[in-house]
Amino acid sequence: MAHLDPTKIKVESHALPVWETEETFQDMMAEQLRHAPWLVLSAVIHVVIGLLLFVLIPPEEKKKIENKVEMTDTTQQEVVEPPPPPPPETKTEETVETLEVTETQVTEKTEQAFDNVESDSTAKESAFDSNQWNSAVGLGGGAGGRYGGRGGGGKGGGKGGKSYAEAIDAGLKWLKDHQDEDGKWDCDQFMKHDTEGEPCDGAGNAVHDVGVTGLALLAFLGDGSTMRSGPYRDVIKKGVIWLKNQQDPSTGLFGTATSHDFIYNHAIAAYAMCEAFGLSNYQLLKDTAQKGINYLESHRNPYSVWRYQPRDNDNDTSVTGWCIMAYESGEFFGLTINKDALKYSAVWLDQVSDPTGLHGYTKQGEHSSRKPGDHGTRFPIEKGEAMTAVGLFARFFMGQDPKEKPIMKAAADLILSKPPLWDAKAGTIDEYYWYYATYALFQMGGSHWETWKKKLEPALTKSQHRDKAKKNYYGSWDPIGCWGEDGGRVYMTAIMVLTLEANYRYTKLVR
Repeated sequence: MAHLDPTKIKVESHALPVWETEETFQDMMAEQLRHAPWLVLSAVIHVVIGLLLFVLIPPEEKKKIENKVEMTDTTQQEVVEPPPPPPPETKTEETVETLEVTETQVTEKTEQAFDNVESDSTAKESAFDSNQWNSAVGLGGGAGGRYGGRGGGGKGGGKGGKSYAEAIDAGLKWLKDHQDEDGKWDCDQFMKHDTEGEPCDGAGNAVHDVGVTGLALLAFLGDGSTMRSGPYRDVIKKGVIWLKNQQDPSTGLFGTATSHDFIYNHAIAAYAMCEAFGLSNYQLLKDTAQKGINYLESHRNPYSVWRYQPRDNDNDTSVTGWCIMAYESGEFFGLTINKDALKYSAVWLDQVSDPTGLHGYTKQGEHSSRKPGDHGTRFPIEKGEAMTAVGLFARFFMGQDPKEKPIMKAAADLILSKPPLWDAKAGTIDEYYWYYATYALFQMGGSHWETWKKKLEPALTKSQHRDKAKKNYYGSWDPIGCWGEDGGRVYMTAIMVLTLEANYRYTKLVR
């Protein structure tokens, strides 16, 4: 078979090569551009816009990285300012003067006389015509904490003795007979009740009606009577109603601020109202008693205690003593108090006392005050230790213990070195001193109390009017003591009765 050699075959063709006749990409694009000229225009516009944007908007600058170190001081803490020494600082302090106590359980109108109302608690316990003691607060042998010794019967049984009991009864009867029909004790006009025989002398200052009414109420309450029970319940009711009517409903102040020492009147009245409310368990008095405490708080100096004028940065131990009694009584019976006030009071007592036990009046080492004129000559301050007695009893009332506070033992020793002596010529009659000293040393107990009591009994019981021929005077004391001319015979008699009640008015506060 013959083989063909492909290379030897020749084919003739007159057609152009493929690569010469095939349409190129450039030819196609040119053809398209000829048919669509708007594409060129679009491309030109996009280029122009791009150039404008580049010119108008500057390129974003890179942010420089700065190394910063922030430090927070975590060691700084809020500083709580301690109570400063006198004079106290004048920083504004939050007070509780705007406290409002709403009594939701009592619906009776408080304007009604207490004789004509009966609350739920009244019905459950003793009514006004009941003679039973209020055992809820320790009257008649019940458990009542610091008030558990009251009940009238405490005057005997070795707690005070027959002489004390007779003197107390005579003094309370005199006060009862000299109470006004509206309930007050009239400092300067009390003798209007002496319609037969020689009328009493010994008028006091009329500005102290509120204060002496409070003292008289404390004396009747101290013997065990309340607004519900006891032989003097009607006397107490009338006195409480009058005192309640003397209160400014907006400020809580009892009486007026007309006298320079008006705070004494208010503090004693507030103290009495707290006891009347608590011991009688009478809810209609709660708001009245609370407002009395609220005023004291508005009067107190910032970061410190009290004196004559509200928040004037002046302080003294005497006024503060009465305020402490009111606060402690109020708290015991469920009222709202500023507990910081008691802390500042404790600090104050430490600031004004020294190792000898002496508690100063407005500063360390200062004895009691005396009025201008010959008052200091007639009643030498070295004859008594009134401020030390106030301070010591206040410490007991606030729960301080002589075992933990050596200053209390020193104070008791100092008081015992100046026992009570009824001697007008020597100027030793200081009923204010004797009142606080008796309560303080009764709390101290032991030899301090026994020694003091032996001196106290003759000083008080033998100086009391007990001559039945002078019936208008019978049971009272002449106001010839250190402050007798201010409060008069009513004041003198009330504070002497209170002094004799120290055996049972409060139980032992520290055990």
